[in-house]
Amino acid sequence: MSLITLIAKTMEILLFGITKDIISKNKISLADAAPVATVGELKVWLLQQYAGIGNLSSLAVAVNKEYAEDETPLQPGDEIALIPPVSGG
Repeated sequence: MSLITLIAKTMEILLFGITKDIISKNKISLADAAPVATVGELKVWLLQQYAGIGNLSSLAVAVNKEYAEDETPLQPGDEIALIPPVSGG
């Protein structure tokens, strides 16, 4: 498998705010082999990998720069962003 094929089969997950602190990275790459087909499955997978995610009061997910519901399908090559709750006044 070539490097170009490998890159095309991953999903980039960008981390912001407290999610970056919980996971200790700015982003993670999710290989095609990971068992996630939807945003909801991604949330379950993240909770299994990073228990601290469960402490968040909410977690929004954007897929390709648009907010996504749990039923939104994920495809290799998607750019995913985890958007934690934001405080302010």
